[in-house]
Amino acid sequence: MKVFIAFVRKEFRHVLRDRRSMVILIGLPIIMMLLFGFALSSEVKNSEVAVLDYSKDETTRMLIDRLDQSKYFSIKKNLQNESEIEPSFRKGEVRLVIVFPQNFNADLLHSNSAQIRFIGDASDPNTSNIMINYASAIVRDYQNELFGEQKLPYQINVETRMLYNPQLKGAYTFVPGVMTLILMLLGAMMTSVSIVKEKETGTMEVLLVSPMKPLLVVLSKAVPYLVLCFVDVILILAMAVFILDMPIEGSVVLLLAESLLFIFTALSLGLLISSVVDSQQVAMFISLVGLLMPALVFSGFMFPIENMPAPLQIMSNVVPTKWYYNIVSSIMVKGLGFKYVAKQTLILFVMTIVFLGIAIKKFKVRLE
Repeated sequence: MKVFIAFVRKEFRHVLRDRRSMVILIGLPIIMMLLFGFALSSEVKNSEVAVLDYSKDETTRMLIDRLDQSKYFSIKKNLQNESEIEPSFRKGEVRLVIVFPQNFNADLLHSNSAQIRFIGDASDPNTSNIMINYASAIVRDYQNELFGEQKLPYQINVETRMLYNPQLKGAYTFVPGVMTLILMLLGAMMTSVSIVKEKETGTMEVLLVSPMKPLLVVLSKAVPYLVLCFVDVILILAMAVFILDMPIEGSVVLLLAESLLFIFTALSLGLLISSVVDSQQVAMFISLVGLLMPALVFSGFMFPIENMPAPLQIMSNVVPTKWYYNIVSSIMVKGLGFKYVAKQTLILFVMTIVFLGIAIKKFKVRLE
């Protein structure tokens, strides 16, 4: 054991002296969190809007002010006729046009009904739908204030509740996603590249003739990345809570334990990669393309898995990031306990054992 600890200390010193590795291990999570939190957020804010107001009455002016004062919209221009709508979209000046018909206020007061048209730029359908939903919510709030408790004939009221994320913050989606991608990428790539580098330089042969067993030599190189990936988890959670204002609804201890399990899964994949390749470039290529792309596509972070064809849904079950992303979302966002993520935990545990078993077998074969 003393020899193993000595090897681990040596690897820690080696990693800490490598500035490029430290930039990747510590800098990458910070950069991704800041990018997703402030630059790549899926929330819609300060979207430029044009208004075509045929009525020009007090009610439409109040609605326009409501829209302009919200954090979601900024009234960019006032149109005079419908022929100006399409040129505004073509020039990229606005992303939404709101049309008020003539006699809007009179129709609202006399017939208790008035029509508003929202014309969105559907070249980005998701953003367009979000903007229209925001604008519709502002109009509904104004209508409720205008009529109060007055009951209108044949009125249908729809009550909507958004559980777990009532403010529809993008952080609730991308924080679990960033954790998943970071741990998979760094855990697998850095471990595999580190071991393969020893093979390329010929120092692995020197390590293998040491008194310690060959398997422990390889495992000692994975320990520093285990610790640093765990530090990344704590760093990401701290940024989520204190910078992005995202609370952790569930047990922090359970979340850290599940993250530790997933780190083991990523490291076992890295050991598996290092046991079958002999080039750093190949190891990095497999880590980036073979692991990162499936992690993006099949985790559920960017694309809903239930919308995929059946063969791809089946394929997603063998991707570890799918199960970890589900675990993190359940604990952080929904506040669920272990019994709700026991299935996903068991799957990750089995995957870790399988990957590690194959890596050990392949490694032993190479030593003979």
